[in-house]
Amino acid sequence: MPLDNYNIIESTLREGEQFVGANFTTEQKIRIAEALDDFGIEYIELTSPLASPKSFDDCKTIAHLGLKCKVLTHIRCHKEDAKHALETGVDGIDTVIGTSSMLRTFSHGKSIDQIIDLAYDVLSFIREQAPHIELRFSTEDSMRSEEADLYRVYLAVDRFGLVNRVGIADTVGVASPTKIYQLVSTLRRLVKCDIEFHGHNDSGCAIANAFTALEGGATHVDTSVLGIGERNGITPLGGLIARMYATNRELTRRKYRLEKLHEIDTLVAEMVGVEVPFNNYITGPVAFTHKAGIHAKALLNNPETYEILNPQDFGLTRYISVAHRLTGWNAVKNRADQLGLNLTDDRVKTITSHIKALADEKRITLEDVDDMLRRWADGSNPNDQIPMTKSR
Repeated sequence: MPLDNYNIIESTLREGEQFVGANFTTEQKIRIAEALDDFGIEYIELTSPLASPKSFDDCKTIAHLGLKCKVLTHIRCHKEDAKHALETGVDGIDTVIGTSSMLRTFSHGKSIDQIIDLAYDVLSFIREQAPHIELRFSTEDSMRSEEADLYRVYLAVDRFGLVNRVGIADTVGVASPTKIYQLVSTLRRLVKCDIEFHGHNDSGCAIANAFTALEGGATHVDTSVLGIGERNGITPLGGLIARMYATNRELTRRKYRLEKLHEIDTLVAEMVGVEVPFNNYITGPVAFTHKAGIHAKALLNNPETYEILNPQDFGLTRYISVAHRLTGWNAVKNRADQLGLNLTDDRVKTITSHIKALADEKRITLEDVDDMLRRWADGSNPNDQIPMTKSR
């Protein structure tokens, strides 16, 4: 399927609230909602107004902020839940009910026929009360449900003509990309409505699964900032953006204000008491750091030789590390140029050999390398002892 017409449902204020470190105040929720809206997100999803009185008030507050994105709330497939959700003034309601044998046995106790009947009752009630509201019906634990049961439910719901989309949820993160593609592509042929995918990351496939869902014909994908959520969370916003950028750079740049991503990741990380991971997609501290000397010449000539993501599009810069045994003379030459030092290639190559020898003995720093470069540029005796900072 073409990947030029997709929507992100940003669930930091719903799924993300289920992260163990999340306890957002109303003010924090507003800051997150406004930051995501400024980024260009199409939808934000909020915790069910049934969760607590504060959740109800917060849902109502955010629904009336006048954001450009659509504001959704996530509820059980219950009429009472629907009544409360409608009172908040949200743009859309996401309903969900478990369809796996495990959830049908140990959660709500309903058969597939009863689920279909309940879906009609709740969805028709919502549509009668709010004819223009955006409406989704999702199964829960879809990937451990029998396929025949899933298709029965989805076909019935689609034929009701009440929903804008149906949802697939890999609730425990068990699915593989192949399995997701098979399910979504089959469902795409069976239903007329849009398809949403919600994938957990317990087995490390959340981004790949979200992407293959889109390839299979899904139109909406759920994310959260830094992937926070229940257990190991869901598809991270930054990870999905990186994947979509690598697929279609121009479209991704048009859809979203990419330079805002670092601010959003940092904001949420601080609120939930974690650091942005060192290897985080796009915004991690070393996301655009290069070390291998054998890469340096090509990288300096054309960064795309070793970068699929352009840091400048995200308001970031690349860094070429030189203070180590793997460094190359092209990287050292580039550092000398940054310092405004006039050194011949032969001298830079000699200095590079010294850097490697010193790095074999102990850990060195950029300060050590800069001091060495300046001494050689000043004409110091190559055999002079090079001052060293303490190991760090």
